Amino acid sequence: MDTINTRLVRITGDGEKDGAILSEAAEILRRGGLVAFPTETVYGLGASAYFPGAAKKVYEAKGRPSDNPLIVHVSRPGEAEDFAVTCPLYYKLAERFMPGPLTVILPKKDVIDPSVTGGLDTVAVRCPSNGIARALIAAAGCPVAAPSANRSGSPSPTKASHVMDDLSGRIDMVIDGGECAIGVESTVIALDPDGGCTILRPGAVTAEMLDGVTRGASVPEGVTDPAKVGDKPRSPGMKYKHYSPAAEVIPATGDLDKFISMVESDPEEKKGVIAAETVRDRFSCTVLTAGERDDDLTYCHSLYDLLREADRLGLRRVYIRLPHRDGGYLALYNRLIRASGGKMTKL
Repeated sequence: MDTINTRLVRITGDGEKDGAILSEAAEILRRGGLVAFPTETVYGLGASAYFPGAAKKVYEAKGRPSDNPLIVHVSRPGEAEDFAVTCPLYYKLAERFMPGPLTVILPKKDVIDPSVTGGLDTVAVRCPSNGIARALIAAAGCPVAAPSANRSGSPSPTKASHVMDDLSGRIDMVIDGGECAIGVESTVIALDPDGGCTILRPGAVTAEMLDGVTRGASVPEGVTDPAKVGDKPRSPGMKYKHYSPAAEVIPATGDLDKFISMVESDPEEKKGVIAAETVRDRFSCTVLTAGERDDDLTYCHSLYDLLREADRLGLRRVYIRLPHRDGGYLALYNRLIRASGGKMTKL
């Protein structure tokens, strides 16, 4: 593809200047260009969901397979009416979780091009809680199709610098709105006929949270085993290897002492481990600290930045231990099982 002069612009809190930036970015989207912008989860690579050929540019810029559907972002949940067939359960979920890190799959209307949905007859809808994202969508006056703003397969971007590393020269603009608050992509669900839902991609909205609004949230085998996904992924991030640095990722579950022994016995000199600050002294190799605490929120916020740091340090192998798959740890398990190419060591 031809090289593009990618502009990096920063949101500063100056209302007049920020308004001008968002107006310019909105115009880029309306004419079919690509703009990366912050959300509370990760940075998104936005294109008009209505402009002919815009989705194709997204796939080209990312090197993304065209059967991997895009999520369509709105500034208000009710805007989904324009391109999707909504239902009472959608609005019940929207009342509880939107704006926020939840994506709901709905039947699509013909106004959405099949290239946006990976050829599926459904469309994934999300209303982000990040104010910059919603202001941009509102200014554009159209729904915005946006996967993560990175090269396909690499760790998702949680900072504008990550986007520039991956996509400079391939997109029109990057809006720097600071570091993303959550750090992993939204939860994606499909609605079930009985009033329940199926989690296709776990995130910050957990099964336990969804149980309180729906008649139950189920997790299919494909969430934790890529071999069980099938040929037609219903959600982004299901089918292909994702979130992976150049370094080999080795995730593990189980006993901490056994995990430390496994890492220490590896003869690879350029190895590292992602771990909490409280246990860093137990390793003799490079330790990338996920924070003071060993909890799901800390790991979610830090994961992609640390995977990118592993590459910056030239590590060849990176170990990470997860104690279980409950709550937000399910999202981490899902990302790491795909970053490792489907491998998880059980200690």
